[in-house]
Amino acid sequence: MEFEPVIGLEIHVELKTNSKMFSNAPVCYGKEPNTQIAPLDMAFPGTMPTVNKNAVIFAIRVCNALHMNIDKEIHFDRKNYFYSDLPKGYQITQNLRPIGSNGYLEIEIDGKTKKIGIERLHMEEDTCKQIHFNDFTLLNYNRAGTPLIEIVSRPELRNGEEAMKYVEMIRSIVVYSDVSDGKMEEGSLRCDVNISLKPVGQKEFGTKVEIKNINSISYIQKAVDFEIERQTKLLLAGEKIVQETRRYDSNKNETILMRVKTDAVDYKYFPEDNITPIVLSDEFVEAAINSCPELAESKKYRYINQFGLNNYDASLLISDKDVSTYFDELTKFTKHYKLAANWLNVDVASYCNKNFITINAFPVCPKSLSELIELVAKNDINSNQAREVFASMIKDNISAIEAKEKLGISSQISDSDFVMNIINEVLKENPQAIVDFKEGKGRALGFLIGQVMKKSQGKVNPKLTNDLLLEELKKR
Repeated sequence: MEFEPVIGLEIHVELKTNSKMFSNAPVCYGKEPNTQIAPLDMAFPGTMPTVNKNAVIFAIRVCNALHMNIDKEIHFDRKNYFYSDLPKGYQITQNLRPIGSNGYLEIEIDGKTKKIGIERLHMEEDTCKQIHFNDFTLLNYNRAGTPLIEIVSRPELRNGEEAMKYVEMIRSIVVYSDVSDGKMEEGSLRCDVNISLKPVGQKEFGTKVEIKNINSISYIQKAVDFEIERQTKLLLAGEKIVQETRRYDSNKNETILMRVKTDAVDYKYFPEDNITPIVLSDEFVEAAINSCPELAESKKYRYINQFGLNNYDASLLISDKDVSTYFDELTKFTKHYKLAANWLNVDVASYCNKNFITINAFPVCPKSLSELIELVAKNDINSNQAREVFASMIKDNISAIEAKEKLGISSQISDSDFVMNIINEVLKENPQAIVDFKEGKGRALGFLIGQVMKKSQGKVNPKLTNDLLLEELKKR
């Protein structure tokens, strides 16, 4: 019997507002425990929540990017079952009227586009961080009240790769729209996976298993693929799938049982009486949408259609928002877009990787790098010389022109008559190489080019030399 996986994702995204969802306490990662709190965060009597305006703007940006219907009347509710990690014992969230509903996201699998439906996007507050020991638990309330959006997909994903691609796209959207840093390792983007198996062709879904708090995009695919295999083996052995919550152990590459769910949890939702409904004007919603920075897919389209880059180069550039920002700045100083992309994707990326730094710490600014690109584009220096100049620019903190002069590199000679004179001298001195070339020996051409470069002390334009030499050899 064959089974079909049914997968849905719940993604929690921490918003990078300056203050918390309902209080004026700052949002700061990595500060001393319990220092970034306000009386409201600790549920002191008499404190009242106020809605963070920027959190609403950020939520609208993401709703629009996900093609969702935006509710212009904001309602909050209490998720009223005991929270050990929130002082007031309940969470303020959105239940019946989420700010976003009925959207979709497109992912690319094997060159084909698949549309994944998104059920809802709602705003809520984060819980505090619990640190468990054998006989006690410590609570850090710095995170409590941090603005969250939760994005709930429809159960339309079918394997680990699709799940991974979906999360990658969500992360790209929240990072490029500047609403979150999307750092899964720091918990600012967290993913829960709901997965079940059903016989192929059956309409009814199987028993759902939840995998909680996966903190790496690559782990999502591994966790889903393992769980599909685990459930398949159980079903083929005639065993039943138990509704339960599991976690992914990356060291063992398997999911581990956390707890069994016997019944659906009754969250006892009811309206949050301390926050009256908020009506958003059309102008407010439009301004929130228009304030959104350019998204990755829009950049990719622009890089391909405006700058003439291929899909591979454009995809590499948008894979890191800071790299794409650097490239955008670089294009203000040079029109040689393909060459600029090559330098950024190869040489700059290699330097950053070797030195364990991000593009933001790269010591050469876009304007200085553009000077090097212009030297290469004008054939003033060849590729080997360019890398020498590049290294000197970094080491000595100087411009491309200064590095070229310091290294004693002369501009390449692109005078056709001058180059032809040297070619003729080399061919006269090496008649056997001409014979070898005519007989199809490929190394003969490389040898002759090397002799021309040697005789000119590396000053002639390599491409021009290659073209003129080939033309001359065909005549002989």
